[in-house]
Amino acid sequence: MPTVNRFAEFHDEITAWRRDIHAHPELLFEVHRTAGIVADKLRAFGIDEVVTGIAKTGVVGVIHGNTNDSGKVIGLRADMDALPIQEIRDLEHKSGTDGAMHACGHDGHTSMLLGAAKYLAETRNFDGTAIVIFQPAEEGGGGGRVMVDEGMMDRFKIQQVFGMHNMPGLPVGQFAIRPGGLMASADFFDIQIEGKGGHAARPQGCIDPAIVVAQVVQAFQSIVSRNTDPVESLVISVTQIHMGDTNNVIPQTATMTGTVRTLKPDVRDLAEARMKAVCENIGAAFDARVTLDYRRLYPVTVNHAAETAFAAGIARQIVGDDNVDDDAPPVMGGEDFSFMLEARPGAFIFVGQGDTAGLHHPEYDFNDEIIPIGCSYWARLVETALPSGG
Repeated sequence: MPTVNRFAEFHDEITAWRRDIHAHPELLFEVHRTAGIVADKLRAFGIDEVVTGIAKTGVVGVIHGNTNDSGKVIGLRADMDALPIQEIRDLEHKSGTDGAMHACGHDGHTSMLLGAAKYLAETRNFDGTAIVIFQPAEEGGGGGRVMVDEGMMDRFKIQQVFGMHNMPGLPVGQFAIRPGGLMASADFFDIQIEGKGGHAARPQGCIDPAIVVAQVVQAFQSIVSRNTDPVESLVISVTQIHMGDTNNVIPQTATMTGTVRTLKPDVRDLAEARMKAVCENIGAAFDARVTLDYRRLYPVTVNHAAETAFAAGIARQIVGDDNVDDDAPPVMGGEDFSFMLEARPGAFIFVGQGDTAGLHHPEYDFNDEIIPIGCSYWARLVETALPSGG
């Protein structure tokens, strides 16, 4: 594989960074230790400017090339936060924080971008400016949106932005990408149901929230199967139902929560509208009060066509033509890099993690074997997008 030789030389060093971050996971915006390590290393690499405190704990580094005649500026983004999951594998670098672990590989993403930043600061074999972005709170906190809202794109004059994520199941040495919708929008919902409690032996005097729950769950699936075009993608998952405390009492209330995933804005609008109608009308049918709180979190991750073709070409430089799928099927997971792609043209790519536990699984661990591949992708992307002397 034609990875950059320099990354093989400090592969062990980057691996040590990654494992240290893995052993000390932090959640959402509270990534103070991780952000401190990132900022300190960027300064030690001698890059031109290190800015902290964006989106509370985000870090941005500015690396100028050997010339800046082109005036071009591209952004490279990695996420830093972990997940509220208890790690169960017995690793030397196992999480030392109870109830938190790097179950999505953000420790690897951060370390690979740090490795690329070190190389770019050493060589500066490009004309323009590379902005390395280390983002907090990808896992449900919307840190990408906050960084954009705080003016990061304009402040650093970013013209294009690129992201990367590991993918379990995709073989090591392969990349996957597609133009258009690559990852789904991610919305959450909470439903409060108020009926009329009473003795379980006298249901005729009650308004049973269990019956309402059953009807709502079933009706939600009819939105997928009967209101949505069969060729479109929509997932409505009820993930929690809470009601009652004992066997012989019909409870007064019930709660439901879940998530909605789509790949197109109009399908997203349809799902929300139909879910509201279902709740209102089922509530009316059973004389219960059904209240839906629908929260839009992350939009669809939409890759821009020209930047996607460019990113695929860079991946081919690293792993060869046969190892890059540039028409990969979309996935229904969400990603808040979507906010950055709404603000600037760019592309998000998957790098093969190999045959490992899946993302968000308590046995997951980032595959350190792929570090030189990811680092080489970032380095070649900068050097090709901002050719020195070009």
